[in-house]
Amino acid sequence: MFNRKAKSTIDSLIGSSTSIEGDVHFKGGLRIDGNVKGNVVAEPGETSVLVISESAKVEGDVRVAHLVVNGEISGNVYSAELLELQPKARITGDVNYKALEMHSGALVSGKLTHEQNVAEPVLKLAMSQSA
Repeated sequence: MFNRKAKSTIDSLIGSSTSIEGDVHFKGGLRIDGNVKGNVVAEPGETSVLVISESAKVEGDVRVAHLVVNGEISGNVYSAELLELQPKARITGDVNYKALEMHSGALVSGKLTHEQNVAEPVLKLAMSQSA
């Protein structure tokens, strides 16, 4: 009846008084209000959403399908689907995205790269199975 994969929800929260040292791997939805020193990586090939709130700081690379940033990231960003940069977003590092929505006031100190061939590995796999 309800297709949960159609829309990702927030499953986990890293609270504002929480600091994590080390990589964070997750599935589904994650909201960060605190600090993370390490990479934040969503399960590849899965629907995922990451929200970095205004009070949050991530020091490391971020890899996710849908990313909403209103806090600070010091590291490279890889968004396989949609990247939303809210007015208080601050990214220091290179940004790779498929679709970008950037609000006035957001700041990126690094290179912006539009990735057009995100689905290329899937096409190669499909071709190798049919041969």
